[in-house]
Amino acid sequence: MIKANIFVTLKKGVLDPQGEAVSRSLEVLGYHRVEDVRIGKFIEIVLDSEDPEEARRQLEEMSDKLLANPVIEDFRVEIVEGE
Repeated sequence: MIKANIFVTLKKGVLDPQGEAVSRSLEVLGYHRVEDVRIGKFIEIVLDSEDPEEARRQLEEMSDKLLANPVIEDFRVEIVEGE
């Protein structure tokens, strides 16, 4: 079994209205040192595989085809168990 974390974030330069709203709210709550907030997604996947290289290839393919929108989002695959 291979467990992986996938982090999906907006590309730099893409507006993040949700992040801006959170940033403003933090300011109102008194957190004045917050410079920027970007909101993303965290996905945890467990694969029935024993081959870390093949698992990484599949995870990157899944991310590119479904989990992230490659036009506006970047993703990072992190294998946390099974290597």
